[in-house]
Order: sequence, then C-alpha cells, then structure tokens
Amino acid sequence: MLITGERAVGAIVDDLSMSQPQVSKHLRVLSEVGLVSCRAEGRRRLYRLEPEHLQPLHDWVIKYERAINDRLDRMDDYLTELQRQGEGNDA
Repeated sequence: MLITGERAVGAIVDDLSMSQPQVSKHLRVLSEVGLVSCRAEGRRRLYRLEPEHLQPLHDWVIKYERAINDRLDRMDDYLTELQRQGEGNDA
C-alpha cells in the first residue's frame, strides 16, 4: 500500500479492513527493520516505504528466480522432446 506514497495509519486501516492495533504492530515491525519510516504530522503518523532497504531481498530473490527459470527451461526442452518422440510414434 505504501508503494504509491506516504499514508496515514487510519487510511491503511481502512484499506486493509484490519484493526488499528494490528496495522500499527505490522508498521512497527517494518519500521524496526528499516522498510518503512514514520513521521508525525500533528496527531497523525504518516508512513512511507524505504525501497532502498528492499534491495538485499530483491538480490536474494533474483538468485532463486534464475535457478527456477533454468529448471523451467530444461523442463520445457524435455516436454518438447517428448512431444517429438510421441509424434514419431504416431506415424
């Protein structure tokens, strides 16, 4: 939800249909690990995403994405070969 910009806790609560304590707990955890930051504006707390802190997660996922894509490519090659073999047996 924060990818579109800064949001107040109340707006997040409304959009997620969760209780305010639940949303605040999640935001606190995300804040503790640096994924979101918070600033006060009067009585409101505004949260925003800190996307640069997502880079290590992105790098980790990319490694597995490559491995999965390699396996899917090999599976595709294998299925193509099976189809060719099946077409040769039909003749």
